[in-house]
Amino acid sequence: MFKRFMKAAMPAAIFLAVAACGQSDLSKLEDDSAAGAGPVAGSAAADQKIKVVGSSTVAPFSRTIAERFGATTAFGTPIVESTGTGGGFKAFCGGVGPSEPSVSNASRPITDSERNLCVAAGVTSITEIPLGYDGIVVANAKEGLDYDLTKTELFLALAKDIPDGQGGFKPNPYKTWNEVAPNLPAKPILVLGPPPTSGTRDSFVELGMELGALEIPELAALKETDAEAFKNRAHTVRTDGAWVDFGENDTAIIQSLLKSPDAIGVLGFSFLEQNGDRVKGARLGGIDPTFENITSGQYGLARVMYFYVKDQNLPLVPGLAEFVVESVSDAAAGEDGYLIEKGLIPLHEAELGKAQEVAATLKTGATATP
Repeated sequence: MFKRFMKAAMPAAIFLAVAACGQSDLSKLEDDSAAGAGPVAGSAAADQKIKVVGSSTVAPFSRTIAERFGATTAFGTPIVESTGTGGGFKAFCGGVGPSEPSVSNASRPITDSERNLCVAAGVTSITEIPLGYDGIVVANAKEGLDYDLTKTELFLALAKDIPDGQGGFKPNPYKTWNEVAPNLPAKPILVLGPPPTSGTRDSFVELGMELGALEIPELAALKETDAEAFKNRAHTVRTDGAWVDFGENDTAIIQSLLKSPDAIGVLGFSFLEQNGDRVKGARLGGIDPTFENITSGQYGLARVMYFYVKDQNLPLVPGLAEFVVESVSDAAAGEDGYLIEKGLIPLHEAELGKAQEVAATLKTGATATP
C-alpha cells in the first residue's frame, strides 16, 4: 500500500503536482559529490549502505544530512546520487533489497506511472515525507541586467508554439526579450534550464508557463475545449536554441551564467541563496524570490520538496529508519536547523510535526496513517 503524507497550510498553487518520468545521466561533478561516503559500521556489508537517489535540488540537503549522520552515528554515511526526480524514481522502483535505493528525493510528487513501475518490481510499500519548501528562480549573473518577468512573458518567451492571432498557432518568433514585452531588455532570449527528467523543469512549466498560458484568451479557451491539447501547448518548450537543457546540475548552470552575462538560468532557490554573491534572481510579477516571500506564498514559483522511503527496505538496511528520523528532526529541518544554512525553507511547525510523526512511526515498524 502506498502511504501518502498530505500537505496543509500553504496556498494551493504551491502543491500543484507535475508529471514527468525518465532517467538522466549523472554529470561528472555530481558523481564526485555522490561518491563520498564513510565506512560502514560494524559488520554491515558495503551493499547495505543507505542509498539515496533523485532530485538534484534536494540532493545538497540529503548530502548534508548524510555527512552528519555518518559522523555522529554508528552507521555508515549514506550514498547520495543526483539523478533528477524522474531518474530517481526509475532507480528507486527497480526492486527491493539492500543493494537497491532506499530513498528517492523528489521536487514533485510521484506520478501514477511511477507508482505502477514500483508495483511491477515488487516495491509495494512507500511513504512520502515532505522535507521543506523551495522556490524556482530565474537568475542571471550579478553584473547582468535586472529582470521583472510575468508568467505570461515566460510562456511567450519559451513556448515552442504561440497563438498566431488568427485562431491558430505559429512557431515562436521571438528572439529577444523586448520582442516579448517592450519593457524587457533588448537582449537575446537564452535560458539555461534543467532537462525534461527534472522535477524543477516539471514545476517550472506547471507553475510558470502553464499558468502564464492561461492568461492568454486563446489558450484559456483551448483548455475549456481540449485540456490535453492545452497542456501540450503550455508545457512544450522551444527547441530552437532559446532554451538549452543543461543536465541535472544547478551548479553548472550558475557557472555558465557567470561566463554568459546575457543568459538567464532556471534553478532552485537554494542554489541562488548559496551563490548570492555571484548571481541574482529576477522578480516575478514584481515579487522578489526571497525566503519570506516563498514561505508566505507571495512568490508564485514555489513548491514542496519530498523524499520517499522504501518501507520494505527498513528491516534490510541498517540505519535507514534512523536516517529518516534525522532528516526531519528539529536539528536538521527545523527553523534553526542546519539545513537552513544550505537554503532550505522549513515546513510550518504543524507540517514538520506531522512529518516527524510519520518518520517515528516508520522507526517503530508500525503502519503509518495514510
